[in-house]
Amino acid sequence: MKALELADIFRAHAPAYLEGFGDSLSGAQKKALRDVTVCRTAALGGYIQQCDQCDHRKIAYRSCRNRHCTKCQAAARAMWLEQRAAELLPVEYFHVVFTLPQQLASLALQNQRVVYAILFRAASETLLRIAADPKHLGAKIGFLAVLHTWGQNLHHHPHLHCVVPGGGIGPDHSRWISCRQQFLFPVKVLSRLFRATFVAYLKRAFHQGDLGFHGKMEPLADEKKFIVWLKPIAESEWVVYAKPPFGGPQQVLKYLARYSHRVAISNQRLVSLHDGQVTFRWKDYSQASQLTTMTLGVTEFIRRFLLHVLPSGFVKIRYFGFLANRCRQENILLCRKLVAARPKMKPEALSSREDSVTGQQPKPPDRCPICRVGCMRPVEILLPQPSVVSGLRSPILVAILDTDTS
Repeated sequence: MKALELADIFRAHAPAYLEGFGDSLSGAQKKALRDVTVCRTAALGGYIQQCDQCDHRKIAYRSCRNRHCTKCQAAARAMWLEQRAAELLPVEYFHVVFTLPQQLASLALQNQRVVYAILFRAASETLLRIAADPKHLGAKIGFLAVLHTWGQNLHHHPHLHCVVPGGGIGPDHSRWISCRQQFLFPVKVLSRLFRATFVAYLKRAFHQGDLGFHGKMEPLADEKKFIVWLKPIAESEWVVYAKPPFGGPQQVLKYLARYSHRVAISNQRLVSLHDGQVTFRWKDYSQASQLTTMTLGVTEFIRRFLLHVLPSGFVKIRYFGFLANRCRQENILLCRKLVAARPKMKPEALSSREDSVTGQQPKPPDRCPICRVGCMRPVEILLPQPSVVSGLRSPILVAILDTDTS
């Protein structure tokens, strides 16, 4: 029996969802629905492969390559991990998570580009400023940050996962300054500065007219009401979580393989689609991360999934400090030079880390599934057929397939 996929849910129920709620969706959300629905179907075209020994043939359809499609992340993740593996330093790494208070989630959803950009900016400035303070480290650090907008139950839960090397470049660029063992920065200090920085940038965005307010939030367009609404949020405790450090580059890659190219829900978590109800697995963190199931009406399930479709072109993985794009390679060379006196990883561990961590072995030949001797070779190109989707002939979705919503 074929396992349930997100595309199966969309093919069966996206037309009705679009008919009822299509006017309220962004172009990126419509495109995500379209792309996931047609991924690896005749709608995108493909090619016919033929065995060079027994002449067995099979069809291989093309992928949609949408970053919100759970089936299309493996290749992008492997390429990205290969690049990151070449940049890792032989030091311990820390994992820091910056979370927005739930009261800000609705505002963030209505102003994704602005609020998510402020989240990146506030978190990065917080880490860089505290690291530069001689009372804490007195060095220039580098790190990457990955935006996630979901919780396990698919509710809107914006937060940043940051991966930070345990040290940085000294002010005179002549030495590597290591953080204390098993400790990066005080969580309370991170939390207070993050909160103050975020609130300051949010107020600036309001006064510059960069924020929009719709529906129940429309009254907040008035400055006095906005300040009154923001005051208790700015006085509450914000959650910044520092996890135990990774042991080294291999553990960092394991983490990045899991988190970097995630989408809101993977096909592996889907259990069933029955009578308009979707059941999926989730971890209930309020019950010690107990694995359980949740059942939602398909309309609510699609609505929650679409909450996490990012605006077109919005960058969800960003680099800061000595890992910033402009001078990254030069800074990495300097860092390696400065940490040269530290104990080095075994050469075999460095050379095999990518394969052992990500499972990306050298790609084997595409063997014929029938004779298991010959190799499958492309012999014929199949042109896209946007009006033909397996199990779906809705004029609503066909119209979207034929429209460029990017």
